[in-house]
Amino acid sequence: MLKVILSVLLLAFFSSVIGYQQLQATIQTPLKVATNTQFKVEKGTGFNKLCRQWQQQQWLEDCWRFQILAKLDPTLTDLKAGLYELSADSVINNIKKINQGEQISFSFTIIEGQALRDVLNTVKIAPHLQNDLKLEQLGEQIIGKQTHLEGWLFPDTYHYHSNDNASSLLKRAAQKMQQTLADAWQQRASDLPYDTAYEALIMASIIEKETALASERPLIASAFINRLNTNMRLQTDPTVIYGLGEGFDGDIKRKDLRNYTPYNTYRINGLPPTPIAMPSKEAILAAVNPPKSEYVYFVAKGDGSHQFSTTLKQHNAAVNQYILNKKN
Repeated sequence: MLKVILSVLLLAFFSSVIGYQQLQATIQTPLKVATNTQFKVEKGTGFNKLCRQWQQQQWLEDCWRFQILAKLDPTLTDLKAGLYELSADSVINNIKKINQGEQISFSFTIIEGQALRDVLNTVKIAPHLQNDLKLEQLGEQIIGKQTHLEGWLFPDTYHYHSNDNASSLLKRAAQKMQQTLADAWQQRASDLPYDTAYEALIMASIIEKETALASERPLIASAFINRLNTNMRLQTDPTVIYGLGEGFDGDIKRKDLRNYTPYNTYRINGLPPTPIAMPSKEAILAAVNPPKSEYVYFVAKGDGSHQFSTTLKQHNAAVNQYILNKKN
């Protein structure tokens, strides 16, 4: 009788050892995929279906061992739909990635000074982003009011997952711009030549387009504000170009400066009706808190910077130096 008991105990011991080894082997079994393999988990996919899909792809040999593990750890069966990047790590670690919803993250960048039409073109080609935008009601859809969306999207990089809606992404950009503008407006100078935060946004977009140098934005703002304060027209080329729209061929001409559009600041007084681009935070801050200066004029030097002048005589000399001599 003692021999029988010992035999049973010995058999149970070896069975448990073998079972533990099998368990460890299953846990450590690698998923046979190439590096960075993308796999989409459809909504409603269960554990058994996922396992069969991987078996059909020959990424694993059988399912029964993993089904046993799922019985021991039911959290493994909680699968979240989405697009995932699988790796040659263990099968279990890949499943846990799906349990935790660690989807592939895509990035969408709105560039400082980018126009709305360019943002919308980027939406069209953004991978795995659902374009649900209603172009006829874009302002209403994104910021909840009937207005032109130009200027209202904060330049930054936004991350999204497969099948996220473009409207959701742009709403995040709009909320960030609204908050940035509201904060800046609360700290504005007391003697600005415009009365609303929206007018400051318009000015910021013009500042953004006038210079590629962040260090020049304050002086550009100062010069524009000095023009407005003396009832001088802004006379800035980027507004002319914006007014021409897709008709602009890349070379601004004298006839373009004479052509009337609501945005041609050579022809209209004050600010154009809307922003002309997506301004940076720095451009917004320059628009609401410009430094004091006597500058009214500036001309591009050709190296990305500008020569600033206080009088028309100085400005004409600068134009002669940096523009006319260059053409000659």
